[in-house]
Amino acid sequence: MTLDRTSLVTISRRNFLQTGSGLALATALTSMSGAAFAQSVDLDELLKPGPLGDKILGAEDAPVTIVEYSSMTCGHCANFHEKTYPALKAEYIDTGKVRFIFREFPLDAVAAAAFMLARSAPPEKYFEIIDIMFEEQRSWAFTDNPYNSLLNFSKQIGFTQESFEESLTNQGLLDAVNAVRDRGSNEFGVNSTPTFFVNGEKHSGALSVEQISEIIENEL
Repeated sequence: MTLDRTSLVTISRRNFLQTGSGLALATALTSMSGAAFAQSVDLDELLKPGPLGDKILGAEDAPVTIVEYSSMTCGHCANFHEKTYPALKAEYIDTGKVRFIFREFPLDAVAAAAFMLARSAPPEKYFEIIDIMFEEQRSWAFTDNPYNSLLNFSKQIGFTQESFEESLTNQGLLDAVNAVRDRGSNEFGVNSTPTFFVNGEKHSGALSVEQISEIIENEL
């Protein structure tokens, strides 16, 4: 999913709750697939965590570090996490070859709200919730009333209406999620999701198992 920078939706602590049924996905977003040309960024700078800290899987001393910037309402991101991520985790993350860092890059208000929920859950549940959100993406992300859809979905993962609204009215949390997105865009040139940095080298698009394996193997 490609980002028109002018179309980014920044939600305030009020307008997600107040305009619930009026929220729509950003209309200027278009689709993309496949890998873009590679470019590199300063790995030390890339690995500096954001205000909420990074969500990380894998060995700290793994020879390959992958940073993924993702949006919860991005169909390409869901495709990657459904088709490629399980093999990546089993073959590389769980075996100590890859350290995996997942970062928030919401392309719209609904994605920002989903990340806020994931960050409000118990820390050890973060990746489990992200996985479920991608698996069930169509049930909550693409509806006529995203507020109610996300509320109903949140109840399935342990939220009450009170804790749901408490999460989505946390302005500091929203600002922190947006700060991760803005830094990715401004400092590392992230302009689409999913975007991956493999030991600092940028790759865009929903990489297949074969594509990401080849990239990793070249780094080992």
